[in-house]
Amino acid sequence: MEKEKLGLLLGLAGVICFSLTLPATRIAVEYFGTTVVGLGRTVIAGILVGVILIVRKEKVPDRKQFKSIVIVAAGAVLGFPLMTSWVMKSLPVSHGAVELALLPLATAGIALFRAGEKPSLKFWLASFIGAGAVILYAFNLGFGKLQLEDLGLLAAVVILGFSYAEGGKLSKEIGSWQVIAWAIVIGAPFFLIPVGMSISLEMLNAPIQAWASLLYLAIVSQFLAYVSWYGGMALGGIARISQLQYMQPFLMILFAVLFLGESITTVTIITAIIVVFSVLIGKNAAVSKNGLST
Repeated sequence: MEKEKLGLLLGLAGVICFSLTLPATRIAVEYFGTTVVGLGRTVIAGILVGVILIVRKEKVPDRKQFKSIVIVAAGAVLGFPLMTSWVMKSLPVSHGAVELALLPLATAGIALFRAGEKPSLKFWLASFIGAGAVILYAFNLGFGKLQLEDLGLLAAVVILGFSYAEGGKLSKEIGSWQVIAWAIVIGAPFFLIPVGMSISLEMLNAPIQAWASLLYLAIVSQFLAYVSWYGGMALGGIARISQLQYMQPFLMILFAVLFLGESITTVTIITAIIVVFSVLIGKNAAVSKNGLST
């Protein structure tokens, strides 16, 4: 029982940390720009993670595992941070929260296909309802058309979904937090040049909240949140702890109100509820393999 309680606390801490990612990005990107916020967080995190891997004398992944880590890095340390940093320059956090609520469903769908399983009709219906609600919401806010930023967010969902699915599979071999740790270490050196070229002296004048947001993204969102989340699932069980993820869009919206003063419409709340409900149904839908329903 104590083990399960600790798992729930760690899982909840992970969800809260992830929920603060978009608000922190929104604050930091205004002063540091897309490249520094999107890629610089990995460079900073790489220093911390590198030290931890050396001190713990973690085993270096083999060639096959390395390929999977590259996929994780492409999504979790390159595609998603860079895409959301660009999007958060213009879109409200509450808007992003609604669209990112599709992430668990995208991850589940990609994982099913990677395992050679066939999603059921119930899964597809839930997917279409969730995606349809998001698209209608984006059309409503875009005055009858999808904005380029909306497409960027949806692309970020798919990219991170691939990364999560691959990371979940690899974590059974090398450990949970080690997946994101090695992904950060692999990606960080490639980001040094673009980040260095994007740094300017004007950034030194950024307010304390901007610096705090950047450090939060680097140390917490990029690494410690994953450690907490994966640790929670290891102690409390994947099925039980993963349910906490349904709180994430609402926490994002709450933090957008508290820290950014965003006004939240009824349409936003209703859409978030529809999307989360469709994700809940879709993730629990039966799948078939070799003609059998499971």
